[in-house]
Amino acid sequence: MSEVDTAGWTRKDLIGLEDLSRREIELILDTAPQFVEISKRESGIKKVPLLQGRLVVNWFFEPSTRTRASFELAAKRLSADTLAMSASTSSSTKGETLHDTLANIEAMHSDIVVIRHGHAGAARMLAERHSSQIINAGDGYHEHPTQGLLDAYTIREHVRKARRDPEAGLDGVRVAIIGDISYSRVARSNIWGLTKLGARVVVCGPSTLMPPGIEHMGCEATTDLREALSQADVVYVLRIQLERQQKALLPTLREYIRLFRVDRESLKAAPPHAIVMHPGPINRDIELASDVADGSRSVVLEQVSNGVAVRMAIMHLLVNSGKGWQKTED
Repeated sequence: MSEVDTAGWTRKDLIGLEDLSRREIELILDTAPQFVEISKRESGIKKVPLLQGRLVVNWFFEPSTRTRASFELAAKRLSADTLAMSASTSSSTKGETLHDTLANIEAMHSDIVVIRHGHAGAARMLAERHSSQIINAGDGYHEHPTQGLLDAYTIREHVRKARRDPEAGLDGVRVAIIGDISYSRVARSNIWGLTKLGARVVVCGPSTLMPPGIEHMGCEATTDLREALSQADVVYVLRIQLERQQKALLPTLREYIRLFRVDRESLKAAPPHAIVMHPGPINRDIELASDVADGSRSVVLEQVSNGVAVRMAIMHLLVNSGKGWQKTED
């Protein structure tokens, strides 16, 4: 592979897209294509030695399939050693604090720690007190930055293909995010990331799942699905979190399906070129109809593939920029 330029990256950690500038986001997206090519190598050798000898710890306090597997595969393709930890098998079940657990991990000379935690701010708290380079894999309802980055990358690739312009950006691209906005860390990361890249974002969902003042993040808001879809270049469907239905935030799932499900009928309101995205896992035929999820407009599996490359790019930039180790003194 050609040498990847790490100039311009100065952060030790990746905590959220709210923190990043447009240039920093673009640097990650511009780094990813070379790692996409590694995954497509016809030789079958899908590894590079950029993280050889490094230790990447995947520390997950919540269930995960795609994100955890994607980070593990990304680390291995960079030739790193990996260590997987979960809440149920760590000493946190015995009362050990996050700081003590991480201090013990660092005593084993960890380099990158990927953490998913149910409490917003957990990743930032650890990053501020520890030398390991922290990547936030989702913290409460706050952010899921690597999902936002892989989504932005996927959208940009489709825009460049449609416009036949390899340098095209997301300025003016309209993205409709549909579903549970209040409790979605994916929605927040996408709003922060996409708006910084110049996209126009409209969020849509039931009023009970729409946080007050969401427009202050730079997006539009509506409770009318067809209005949201009417000019969308991208239809981004969020998972309905069925575990929250005990809070009676929706009258019934049947009502949600009638008003907000993206299916062939509702998708007629969107332009013919609009692509359909979903972060997974999909509640089939609830928020997204199966024939749309598996149809020609769906790029869900492309999101998964791109996720490995984007996470490789992030870990490479964190470790190999050189400046990433320098913590700014207060």
